Amino acid sequence: MTSIDPSYYLKNQPRSTPSGELGKDEFLRILMAQIQNQDPLDPMDDREFIAQMTTFSQLEQMLNMNDSISRLVDNQMMSPVIQYSHLIGKEVQYYALDEDTGKIIEPKELATSTVVAISEREGYAVIELENNQKIYTDEILRINEPSVD
Repeated sequence: MTSIDPSYYLKNQPRSTPSGELGKDEFLRILMAQIQNQDPLDPMDDREFIAQMTTFSQLEQMLNMNDSISRLVDNQMMSPVIQYSHLIGKEVQYYALDEDTGKIIEPKELATSTVVAISEREGYAVIELENNQKIYTDEILRINEPSVD
């Protein structure tokens, strides 16, 4: 008589942890099984079917919205250096700063310089300019293509 290999026993099979969440794939499988196995003499009520399809549609929209929000959060978490790297080579205008105090000179004067690098300080982007000034992004008043001299 032949014996059964013990690796086929149910207790020796790897088990996945069941999830308490019903995803859209599982919901669609359940709905399709329900439609396929319904009693042909007493089919599912149209209203019940529409209600289940509406639930499925709402589930799918919520999952899509969750994905969109996740992408938005990921973009917000992007490094300020990467976020503002497109400014390198651009000409920016800002209010001139006093070199000793780092405060805006009064009366306010516009200064213009080209961005040569972007760095980060305490989570904020610091714009490093050709004239050796360093300003924060919120100090930029205008961004232009570099002027051709």
